[in-house]
Amino acid sequence: MNTWKNSTTKERIKRLKQEKDAVILAHYYTPSEVQEVADYVGDSFYLSKLASTLPQKVLCYCGVYFMGESAKALNPQKTVLMPDLTADCPMAHMVNLEQLNQLRHQYDDLAVVCYINSTATVKTYADVCVTSSNAVNIVKSLPNEHIFFIPDQHLGSYIAKQVPEKHIILNDGYCPIHHKITAEGILSQKNAHKDALVLVHPECPASVVELADYVGSTSGILDYAKTSNKKEFIIATEDGILYELKKENPDKVFYPATENQICPDMKKITLEKILSALETMEPTMEMEDSFIEASKQPLLRMLELSK
Repeated sequence: MNTWKNSTTKERIKRLKQEKDAVILAHYYTPSEVQEVADYVGDSFYLSKLASTLPQKVLCYCGVYFMGESAKALNPQKTVLMPDLTADCPMAHMVNLEQLNQLRHQYDDLAVVCYINSTATVKTYADVCVTSSNAVNIVKSLPNEHIFFIPDQHLGSYIAKQVPEKHIILNDGYCPIHHKITAEGILSQKNAHKDALVLVHPECPASVVELADYVGSTSGILDYAKTSNKKEFIIATEDGILYELKKENPDKVFYPATENQICPDMKKITLEKILSALETMEPTMEMEDSFIEASKQPLLRMLELSK
């Protein structure tokens, strides 16, 4: 999109937001021009929870499908626009429900702990949801000894090391973007930038996490970089976070851990699709009331345990 067209599209989006009583929520992994027009930028649960406090009746959610589901579940009275309903998350579907049911029979006290990066259908099988920032504390707080963590094996492995007193059973799921970040890539960047700190998302493999100076969620990585007195950082998460990192820290330098740390689904969200969604008021996230209620329960329990 050329600069003139880009500017015109942004102006039309701004006007339509006021006309339609809409607010734009964008995930850190969306393209920089999408984050630029957003009213709020954050991780998936922050945005969904925030939406409940906003006065606007229309939420234009710039993210992948499961995020729209969470937003709708927590805000059923609002219209949730999704600029591209085909934007999905492979990991959100990577749950072995047969294994889950077998484990329920095998362990009387099993707790199914579900990473929020999962479909609403998967959430209906869970006892509680977690985010990458609160997962360790919530798992620690559960009375259950046996935990089946779904869907991300890498976040589950990270939690297991932090909470050794629990029996964490891992599911064979992963984020394709974080999964391909390697220890070799980190070491290569460290060799090139010897003073740089390594900031890693826990969806990365254990061999990458072990090399980190800091491990945390997208918002945790942003906070760490902002408060650190260091000037150089190697970032092991999706490249979309670099927009916010550079905006908040213009005097600091950020290097991707590997090439092509890019989620193709997040990049499906464009200014043109946002404009179209606001003009036509579609596509929208639609869910049956009973399904909303079932998928919302583990989210609500997470909120309760996070207090």
